[in-house]
Amino acid sequence: MSTSMRAVELVRFGDADTAFAVRELPRPAPGPGQVLVRVLATSVNPLDLQTRRGDYRDEVALPAVLGNDVSGVVVETGPGAGDFQPGDEVWYLAPIFAGQGTYAEFHVVDQDLVARKPARLSHVEAAGLVLVGVTVWEALVERAAVRPGERVLVHGGAGGVGSIAVQVAAALGAEVVTTARARDHEFVTGLGADVAIDFSAGDYVPRVRELGGVDVVLDTVGGDTLARSPEVLADRGRVVSIVDIPEPQNLLAAWAVNATYHFVFVSPGRAKLEAIGRLVDEDKLRPVIGAVVPLDDIAQAHALLEGGSAGEGRGRPRGKIAIAVHPQEAADQ
Repeated sequence: MSTSMRAVELVRFGDADTAFAVRELPRPAPGPGQVLVRVLATSVNPLDLQTRRGDYRDEVALPAVLGNDVSGVVVETGPGAGDFQPGDEVWYLAPIFAGQGTYAEFHVVDQDLVARKPARLSHVEAAGLVLVGVTVWEALVERAAVRPGERVLVHGGAGGVGSIAVQVAAALGAEVVTTARARDHEFVTGLGADVAIDFSAGDYVPRVRELGGVDVVLDTVGGDTLARSPEVLADRGRVVSIVDIPEPQNLLAAWAVNATYHFVFVSPGRAKLEAIGRLVDEDKLRPVIGAVVPLDDIAQAHALLEGGSAGEGRGRPRGKIAIAVHPQEAADQ
């Protein structure tokens, strides 16, 4: 096996078309309790865009390999890593801001973070589900503790996180309300949403109030959307936000309904992936892949996620944008 690998490095903060360079880097070696994985697919997330723009300069030293999603095949194990063998198909969320990222042909990770890939998913599909799936599980199950019969509002139901959140909330037995453009209403109801509200056609708050409010709000937008969340909450409702916000919020409305707030910075873990995998196996969850881009075209993937010209004027694709590191193998189940 070669001692080098192809990877995409972030060489400067700024626009996608000047920020990245494809380079040959040393192939990493697994240490104690670690596995070396041949990355077949990864994906691009909003965190990658923020990092590329320079929002996390204090966390990232250039040059750096970004990315946190992996679906691939174990090729080597380190001392004491007995949970997996070469040839095992795996998926995992790499630690955020800790070591080399996943825009590369190989990646080393602690075996405790790794799970076996669901057999019914291709590597592209699995890579598109990792970070968003773990995020949604942590938000709705571990933090909001959604119960059957509750009403959940998912903002941005056609997006990468929202499309998974709609399905997970429905699988938990909740009544699901989501915001989405009118053109996406058939899509989100097909995922399991009971009510779809066109946020671009007017204020969503009165419409949600007509339903009697909601028990849980999953905020994927931030800003004014987060600030107004308590306006649609039932008494003792919960707000879960996955968005970092520098501005303070007006919490008087939250106080009035005894609201609980959770802010989620996702953490990797095998148990979460195994739970998500069970939903996949039970046909209650399917990843939504809006586009697949080769590793060498990371800039195009970032432009698509930003809704730029690479999106051919249609804005962001529905669901996730996956990166095929090895295109033929990544498409196989």
